[in-house]
Amino acid sequence: MLAGFAALLFFQLMGELLVRLTAIPVPGPVLGMALLLVAVLLFKKVPQGLREASEGLLRYLPLLFVPAGVGLINHGILLKQDLWVILITLVVSTALTLVVTVLVLQFLRKRWGMDDAGS
Repeated sequence: MLAGFAALLFFQLMGELLVRLTAIPVPGPVLGMALLLVAVLLFKKVPQGLREASEGLLRYLPLLFVPAGVGLINHGILLKQDLWVILITLVVSTALTLVVTVLVLQFLRKRWGMDDAGS
């Protein structure tokens, strides 16, 4: 499992370095996660240590929502002032995400020659 944590930190470091060297407007950890995805796809399997480390971290993912909840409580007045803008943005962005997801899925199904039965 220690090797899994080392791999996660390595890919985060690689993402940070690439962002700093190339000035790509993407957060380093996000780029590192994309690099990790590419590596896993190339090897066509997730190493056991990486799987254990990732699953261990995912168990504690709900704790990351605590600061966001505290922020919502602390800034309730600001949220109330911009409630309609926030709601409209949430609805529109969710709808756009659904539309793009459907279009990408349809494109990939055609490209891979899958029929509607899911075979």
